[in-house]
Amino acid sequence: MIWHCQAFSELSNDTLYGLLKLRSDVFVVEQNCVFPDLDNLDTLPNTQHLFALQDNKVVAYARLLAKDDCYPDHSSIGRVVVAQEKRKDKLGHTLMKQAIAQTLNLWPESPIKIGAQSHLEGFYQAHGFVTVSAPYMEDGIEHYLMTRQAEVKP
Repeated sequence: MIWHCQAFSELSNDTLYGLLKLRSDVFVVEQNCVFPDLDNLDTLPNTQHLFALQDNKVVAYARLLAKDDCYPDHSSIGRVVVAQEKRKDKLGHTLMKQAIAQTLNLWPESPIKIGAQSHLEGFYQAHGFVTVSAPYMEDGIEHYLMTRQAEVKP
């Protein structure tokens, strides 16, 4: 498995197709959720696309957004997704560790905010996120806002 972190303009056509297909397979088909996945955040100049390739197939993905691009005064990690056949391997935990490390490397002074599906609240808490909102509905799925503090350098 090979990890990559690239800007939109650096993605090959095949990779872009693979990551959009994975997002669609999970969020639209598996979760039966019709929502505007293509929300104009993928192409922002500071957005980074973190993904793992195995046998030239995208098997894990997260979108990393710069401070203020999604939430005021916060960077963000979103569109966190793992191919169904790879979930048993706990790839989601590896993905989140990679996403947090990359986000803090890119924007070290910025805390991270996410909109987490409520059934994954414990998963994100295990990665240092704290719930900061009441539950809310987004695209027919219950979510929480969660934050993780920036790393303080000595």
